[in-house]
Amino acid sequence: MELVAFLGNDKENWGQISALMNKSDWDKVILVKNKTSENFPESSAEIITVNSDLSLVDLKKEIMSKIKSKLAGFEVSLSLASGNGKEHMALVSALITLPVGIRLVVFTKNGIEYIS
Repeated sequence: MELVAFLGNDKENWGQISALMNKSDWDKVILVKNKTSENFPESSAEIITVNSDLSLVDLKKEIMSKIKSKLAGFEVSLSLASGNGKEHMALVSALITLPVGIRLVVFTKNGIEYIS
C-alpha cells in the first residue's frame, strides 16, 4: 500500500510523518508538501510541492494534477497529522475525486494503526 501524507509548516508534527514512513514497508511514500515547508528529511519519498496560498478549489486541482500519475493502486494510507484544514480538505477531496480510497493512518505507542 502507498502512504500519502501532507507536510505542512507545523514542524512539531513532522515526527508523526517520519515514524509512519520508517515503521512500515510501504510500496511508495508520497509527501504532498506546502512550498514553504523546508528541511524535512525526505529520504526516498516522492515529493509533490503545492502552493497552499491558492484557493481551496485551486489547491485541490493542483494536487490532483500532480498526484494522479504517482498513484498505482486504488487505495492509499493517508496521514493528516501535519498541515491545516484547508490543505487537508484539498488533499482528501483530490484523492476521492480521482477516485482513490483512503484509510486514515496514525503512528501510536502501539505502532501503526488505522483509524478508519
